[in-house]
Amino acid sequence: MPLDRLTRVLGDQVAELERKGTAKGAEPVVDEVLPPADGRGPRVRLEGGDRLYIRMNSNSYLGMSLREQVVEAEEVAARRYGTGPGAVRFISGTYASHVALERGLAAFHGREEAMIFSSAYAAVLSTIVPLTTDRTVLISDELNHNCIINAMRLARPLDKAVYRHLDMKGLESALEAAAGRASRALVVTDGIFSMRGDHAPLDVIMEIAQQFDDRFEENVVVVVDDSHGVGAFGRTGRGTEEYTNARTCDVLIATLGKALGVNGGYVASNGQLIRFLRETSMMYIYSNPVTAAEASAALYALEMLDSKQGLALLERLRALTQRFEKGLVELGFEVIAGEHPVVPLMVRDTERTRALVRHLRENGVLATGLTYPVVPHGDEEIRFQVNADHSEADIDEVLNVLGRSAQEMHPR
Repeated sequence: MPLDRLTRVLGDQVAELERKGTAKGAEPVVDEVLPPADGRGPRVRLEGGDRLYIRMNSNSYLGMSLREQVVEAEEVAARRYGTGPGAVRFISGTYASHVALERGLAAFHGREEAMIFSSAYAAVLSTIVPLTTDRTVLISDELNHNCIINAMRLARPLDKAVYRHLDMKGLESALEAAAGRASRALVVTDGIFSMRGDHAPLDVIMEIAQQFDDRFEENVVVVVDDSHGVGAFGRTGRGTEEYTNARTCDVLIATLGKALGVNGGYVASNGQLIRFLRETSMMYIYSNPVTAAEASAALYALEMLDSKQGLALLERLRALTQRFEKGLVELGFEVIAGEHPVVPLMVRDTERTRALVRHLRENGVLATGLTYPVVPHGDEEIRFQVNADHSEADIDEVLNVLGRSAQEMHPR
């Protein structure tokens, strides 16, 4: 069939996304990655051109994906186990490296058990939905990631509540309203909010949950997605829990694909909860896991993080982040300051944001602009992401490019 009528409808819908400014558009294709050398950090070459770019839009906060030992760990495991798992976990897709990684993650986070998924997105969906019953109230921060939003849409709770960003009084009010009506409350939050680089006050959230816990037959359960926090935040890279000195959250979800530099996601909790999820999580039961080789590479990266070398990388990441933030402020730009390597440059105008992103790219810097209606009017920004394998010269080069733009916008 030609699908002519459907094609017209779909084409109109894409055109409307483009008109509204929410279409993603063509994806830049990375054709080559050059590792750090000669006092500079890594560079990427995009398909169809010769220019080399500094990538300031990568989640690889510690540069693990380019480290020779991590690559070698994956190559050795691929030769031993092959390139794919061949089946889902419960049939024949569980390999020794999957089990070793799960044990390593549980130990790293001080939990009884952990289980890995094909992605953190899958981990969030496959945790929140099974833990939600028709007597559960779901409570969420308004700026939580899309995976949490969609998990709440898929779940069938008694009720849902969304509190204003970081509004702990709003969280208390939502729990108060749910007490006596629901048997279980799931409080769900990002650890690091990826668009802004700010963090949830997990110490306060855990205290509030404890205050209300006795009023729910099946507890107040705090679920934290700290995908941008683990490996990039806290003195030893244990994320937002460590940074806020919070009581251990009930269910921790994170990724293997950002600071650890590989692929996949995971959830860590007590043994009985993990056993329940292995029996009920749809994307665990019916979807292949990460490859055995990826699991081996992730375990190596985790062990490197949990070492003196990891501490040095984290210290370097903090120093580079501080250098970049300080430079932006000195140039007269507005930032949301913090220790996390997501550094938002608040432009607060859609056209200026787009123009600045073009200026950066024309001068060899890749960065992500967030404009209306993706963000509200007045919150337009460029999200920069600092990596530990950037050099000081890289940071200064980006600042110089931005400085030239600032002079053009505000000539003296």
